[in-house]
Amino acid sequence: MKRSHIMIGITAALVALPAAAQERGWYAGLSVGNSKAGDACGGIGAGVSCEDTATAWKLLGGYQVNRNFAVELGFTPRLANAKATGFGLTDEIKSSALELVAIPSLPLGELSLFGKLGVYSAKTDETTNFAGERSVTNSDFTYGVGVGYQFHRNLGARLEWQRYSQVGGGDIGKEDIDVVSVGLLYRF
Repeated sequence: MKRSHIMIGITAALVALPAAAQERGWYAGLSVGNSKAGDACGGIGAGVSCEDTATAWKLLGGYQVNRNFAVELGFTPRLANAKATGFGLTDEIKSSALELVAIPSLPLGELSLFGKLGVYSAKTDETTNFAGERSVTNSDFTYGVGVGYQFHRNLGARLEWQRYSQVGGGDIGKEDIDVVSVGLLYRF
């Protein structure tokens, strides 16, 4: 009888360990992925080459309010990059963003499914060799979904997709930017 109580206690502790890692507390992390600037290269004529994908990376920090909800602040210094060249002309657009998101999650043992919903503030710069430079800032919504995995009490990883709606403005134009990334989180 005592042996079964001990086994039940050990099993409960092993099951609770991943959940404990998602309890209250601060965390920090880094993610790296690929971004695509909507249809930035759509409608480009013959003889012009265009690239609208880039490597995006993000520094982030957050607070896990409880096992089902977190609040996160992130900074992406290179959110997107689109460059067109042809006939001796170049046009390059770069964006960076600061974001604040709410992250509801559904823990499933070591795995968790999560969503993201929040706001961003982006700076978009355009540099051309024919019309000079322009810069614009704007704010809008960001949202996404992902899956996380808790390796250890303090270390986890996530795979996610996130959209930044209508980045840019003015003469530069606006595009939705999609980012698919993997990241590591350290929980304090």
